[in-house]
Amino acid sequence: MGERIRQMLIKEFIQVLRDPRMRLVIFVIPVVQTVVIGFAVTTDVRNIRTAVVDRDHSPASRELLARFVGSGYFDATEYTGSDRRAAELIDRGEVSAVLRIHPGFEADLRSQRTARLQIIVDGTDSNTAGIVLGYVNKIASDFSDQVLAERLERSRGGVRRPGRVQLTTRAWFNENLESRNYFVPGVIVIVVSLITLLLTSMAVVREKEIGTMEQVMVSPIKPIEFILGKTVPFAIIGFADVILVTIVGTVGFQVPLRGSLPLLLLGTGLYLLTMLGIGLLISTISQTQQQAMMATFFFFFPAMLLSGFVFPIANMPAAVQWCTYLNPLRYFLVIVRSIFLKGVGLEVLWPPMVALAVMGIAVLWLVSQRFKKTLA
Repeated sequence: MGERIRQMLIKEFIQVLRDPRMRLVIFVIPVVQTVVIGFAVTTDVRNIRTAVVDRDHSPASRELLARFVGSGYFDATEYTGSDRRAAELIDRGEVSAVLRIHPGFEADLRSQRTARLQIIVDGTDSNTAGIVLGYVNKIASDFSDQVLAERLERSRGGVRRPGRVQLTTRAWFNENLESRNYFVPGVIVIVVSLITLLLTSMAVVREKEIGTMEQVMVSPIKPIEFILGKTVPFAIIGFADVILVTIVGTVGFQVPLRGSLPLLLLGTGLYLLTMLGIGLLISTISQTQQQAMMATFFFFFPAMLLSGFVFPIANMPAAVQWCTYLNPLRYFLVIVRSIFLKGVGLEVLWPPMVALAVMGIAVLWLVSQRFKKTLA
């Protein structure tokens, strides 16, 4: 049995790695994906192009504008006195926000009236618009608090300021709130899923198309040996891709790896158990490599969208949240991000690992029941 499996492994490695284009897909594309996603995929909103319509031109309005520009979030690209020009800029997409300071801004502050300030935001991207409005509220609120404190101090004759509540904020695990630290570990899940699914789903179908399935049928090899011979090479490739992407993420993007690398590899093994089984299941029900590829993408993209990689699962409808419990990508994503950012151990991560183990065993059992040494 051991010799037959060894020969199957050698055959699969030769068949997969002899094509230079396949080697490119397996080892170069994951690095390219990591680099592209690491630089391009971000939810950080900075340098917001802003048009300024200052109708007051007072020291108070200039101080407020200085706060916006000095915050690092707003970039005043154009100062104009025309509302029509501001509307034209936002219509063309040349700016994402328009800050309007109404006439009499400083006079209203001095006379203890409510000064008027308006922000117009391009709401095409609702997520970015919400973040921009949050920045504006914070800056305007701080400015208003300063004005009120100075006014109160003057009214009291400069005796002392009243007591205040000071809020101290602290973010754990991702101290600088860098979205790169959140997304790059998720690339491991995406890369491993796509590579292993594509390779495994076409494994049996390729045997049918090139006509070597007949040789398998008349050989003494057992179904379990055939399955192991088809999955173990791709599992090794999956581990290699995980290590490769981890090196790129930690060295190239300075993403912290606070947890245990052996624990990460253990979680990867359990995840590969499931994904390789799904790939083999797709391969057994497909007649051509095109069918296998289409079925792979039909499974992969919904699984990715429901994994929590981009959209939080908690924000999904309740029925969809229940469906995500059948998604192996969800559990592996929790494992990877927890090991990278939180540095937690097996005492915390055992539930998703047990879920992956159960799913993997169930899928492989189903594959073993479906697989027969026939062409059908």
